[in-house]
Amino acid sequence: MSLIHPGLEAFIAVTHHGTVRGAADEVGLTQTGVTQRIRALERRLGTTLFSRSRRGMTLTPEGEALHRYCQRVRDLEGELAAFTQQGEAPTTLRLHVTGPSSIMRSRIIPQALKVRGRHPNVMFTFDLNDDESGLINLRNGRSQIAVVPLDEVVDELDSRRLRPARYILVGPRSWQRRSLREIVRSEAIVDFKEGDEATFRYLRKHRLHALAHHERFFANNTDALASMVADGCGYTVLADDFAHPLIQSKQLVELNPGKDLSLEFALAWYPRHQMPGYFRDLVRGIK
Repeated sequence: MSLIHPGLEAFIAVTHHGTVRGAADEVGLTQTGVTQRIRALERRLGTTLFSRSRRGMTLTPEGEALHRYCQRVRDLEGELAAFTQQGEAPTTLRLHVTGPSSIMRSRIIPQALKVRGRHPNVMFTFDLNDDESGLINLRNGRSQIAVVPLDEVVDELDSRRLRPARYILVGPRSWQRRSLREIVRSEAIVDFKEGDEATFRYLRKHRLHALAHHERFFANNTDALASMVADGCGYTVLADDFAHPLIQSKQLVELNPGKDLSLEFALAWYPRHQMPGYFRDLVRGIK
């Protein structure tokens, strides 16, 4: 049994694939059939759900709102099926969670696995994402829960403030005996992307920014970034939870012991009239 209207099934498939062709393969219709269902849905709602271009189809703000509605219906459908099957294998529920890789690894994923122990029909998709797109992923419906910077939490969201993330300055083990000021003056920074200001913020806080080179290496994957630092390409800031095992294994060294940069994050989600048990347990358990 599905509580999702066939027109909405086509809508969800197009959202997932970004093309009518991919959606048609998923729902077992012709491309014309999918297009007709989407147009009928748009006429019924009196709005445009997709922006269409040669690169594919992306959700409009109205489409994003409808996608969040569909996700909630899917949640209720799974809860209802699990309740009414009375001992049979419950319908699988899927929860998408996104956030910075360090927080996801150290806090989100371990808690989610505990939640699955109590709710075995829940499957998770973890999006370890350091490009600060959590709010975008919430709005377009790709994620149901996101870790976002505290100052990005808006009135439309429910949220919980998390324990601040502590970032420390690290370099390769071979630099252990070098002067910090000499390192900052002569070595490059390795950052996630051009808009990544965390290392600069650390240097400003500790009055080192004026010494630093502003031409940087970039690696948009935290593991690759840490590997580049370990190989001597430069220095960076990493979340203490992520950096500590690398320091213990002598791949990295903390360059400025006892000095850190604290960043504030929140766990955010769209309000739910009735929060499913697995969702509530996950939200409450993450600190």
